[in-house]
Amino acid sequence: MKVIRWILGRIILVLDFVFSPRGVKRSTEAQQAIDEKAAQMALYQFEACPFCVKVRRALKRQSVKIDLRDAKNDPQHRADLEAGGGKIKVPCLRIETQQGVQWMYESADIVAYLEKEFA
Repeated sequence: MKVIRWILGRIILVLDFVFSPRGVKRSTEAQQAIDEKAAQMALYQFEACPFCVKVRRALKRQSVKIDLRDAKNDPQHRADLEAGGGKIKVPCLRIETQQGVQWMYESADIVAYLEKEFA
């Protein structure tokens, strides 16, 4: 089962690379504002997870650069995800606001949030 999962993960990564979406073109000032807003976010993810690929593609479509944190291979990121979000489940978007830190699970919710915030 592990071998099948590994093979499927590599197929997903190759297809994601081949059919990578184009990003939005913005003025320099507008992109800087987006980058400043995105600096308050981090995406905890696994490289070959199909739901994580879905979120990364949405980030690329919106031309948003968010810190990607590998919760599978990096024990510190994995521990941070469990301590902050309460469970080791990916994708998880960590959003820092003035009210505190919000942990958002579910790829569809994350994509909808990104489209609302960065469209």
